[in-house]
Amino acid sequence: MVNSDLNREWKRHTDESFEGSKLPDAEKADVNIQDLNSVETFNALPRTEYPQGLRLTLIMISLMLTVFLVSLDNTILATAIPKITGEFHGLDKVAWYSSAYFMTFGGFQSTWGKFYKYFPLKIYFMAAIAIFELGSLVCGVATGPTGLIVGRAIAGVGGAGIGSGAFTIIGFIAEPQKRPVLIGLTGAMYGIAAVLGPLLGGVFSDKVTWRWCFYINLPIGGLAVMIVLFFLRIPSEAKPVEASWKEKFLQMDFLGAAFVMCLIVSFILALEYGGQTKAWGSSVVVGLLVGSFVIFVAFVLWEIYQGERAMVVPRIFKKREVWVSCIFQFFFAGAYFVILFYLPIYFQGVFNVSPIGSGVRNLPFIILLTIAVILQGPVLNKVGYFTPIMAVGAALTAISCGLFYTLEVDTAVGKWVGYQIFCGFVIGMTFQTTLTVIQSSSTPEDMSSSTAMIFFFQMLGGAFLLSASQSAFNNTMIATLASTAPVVDPAIVLVTGATQIRTAFTSAQVPGVVAAYMAGLKVVFAVAVGATGFASLFSLCGSWKKLHSEVSKDTIVAAA
Repeated sequence: MVNSDLNREWKRHTDESFEGSKLPDAEKADVNIQDLNSVETFNALPRTEYPQGLRLTLIMISLMLTVFLVSLDNTILATAIPKITGEFHGLDKVAWYSSAYFMTFGGFQSTWGKFYKYFPLKIYFMAAIAIFELGSLVCGVATGPTGLIVGRAIAGVGGAGIGSGAFTIIGFIAEPQKRPVLIGLTGAMYGIAAVLGPLLGGVFSDKVTWRWCFYINLPIGGLAVMIVLFFLRIPSEAKPVEASWKEKFLQMDFLGAAFVMCLIVSFILALEYGGQTKAWGSSVVVGLLVGSFVIFVAFVLWEIYQGERAMVVPRIFKKREVWVSCIFQFFFAGAYFVILFYLPIYFQGVFNVSPIGSGVRNLPFIILLTIAVILQGPVLNKVGYFTPIMAVGAALTAISCGLFYTLEVDTAVGKWVGYQIFCGFVIGMTFQTTLTVIQSSSTPEDMSSSTAMIFFFQMLGGAFLLSASQSAFNNTMIATLASTAPVVDPAIVLVTGATQIRTAFTSAQVPGVVAAYMAGLKVVFAVAVGATGFASLFSLCGSWKKLHSEVSKDTIVAAA
């Protein structure tokens, strides 16, 4: 179907462009139809359907707003947790406030990719926003922890569709030369939301109510839907693939999604329990870890059996650009989320600043990240080779994480500002490269599925490395307390927020608790060093072909 569409599109274009033209005869030769099957030729086909000017600007604003909201939902809750637990009178379900969101966000990532492949992209993208808004509303009106958890799970389902849908739309509406820049700008929303999230969460919790952490999504999401409704026109290349309703249902791979959700929950719970509330050798922790491995194996076997119906389609994943990009993003994105999550903890716990003050101190990171993602697109277009950018970028990120490892309780301002500038810039120059590579190597039919794969592995990396970092942080802190503050109960430290250290403990105990916090943070930054270092080495397995933003003369003109 896709090949015939491309053939018709090319015939229309050549008929209009070559008829009566003064081009040399050699350049009027018939097109080699076999070359039309290539991704490079598809990307270079001149189309009149690309939005321009104000319409493109408005569409990009709506996509950036939706990605911002999804990203904000990952970080805004952190500083609101103390207020929520105070109102709901309990800490026993705190972990599920985040886990419920990650569970459905990860489980339905690739399912949404299939929705966008077999159903109208515009309609289902708006449906994803609506589901996210519904989840936010449920969270905002929740009267207890159960309602909040249900709302977070619903929001995760919609968030999964927004993340992959926004970048899939960019892949279809953006000219190949503009695509890296627009992807970078949209990707910058993750960093901006990471800094503004704790700040807004603190402001809402202190000045209004924690419920506005969720209510804020409603008007912004509504505005985005209106822009998409009236200004977004999906090009013909993105029309749904024809299939029976039975085939469409089977393509959703709901069992695969269930495997992923169970895997995430099992792994997170194992690391939350291990060494903290239960011994690592306890039957519960061992059972959860073994169960995670069994679920993972079952998921892989099921995906192989599913073939074209799989969440991670083997045919697509076997492409060198795809499997290298996905595994690279698992580790690189995971480390990125670790840095975003734990730098505010460093400022709040060690320097005793408020959530607002922490957000201000994170500005060097976010400003340079934003600048870098804007520059990343033109640089990638100029260099052409993506593997060196991935390898060097991840290696420099590992060095910057190593600099974070050297932070102490009395580190000078110039150092932590400089470290953030360095880290933000190299991450911004690297993070979105894989998405550009994936979309440049995908046919229109595979665009949504391949885009969803990247987000699937980003999410998995974030969930797994954040869980591993949290476990390492807690266990190291508990072990360190035995020497720095032996009279302090570790259980109390674990349930005390970073901003409450000075009020929960005596002035004599605070230095020991802060020292334990610092020891835990060093291990976390070491995890980030290892993840980005591995990502750098692994990226060398990637292709050394140039990205094709235009079709060569030999591709367009048939051989004599």
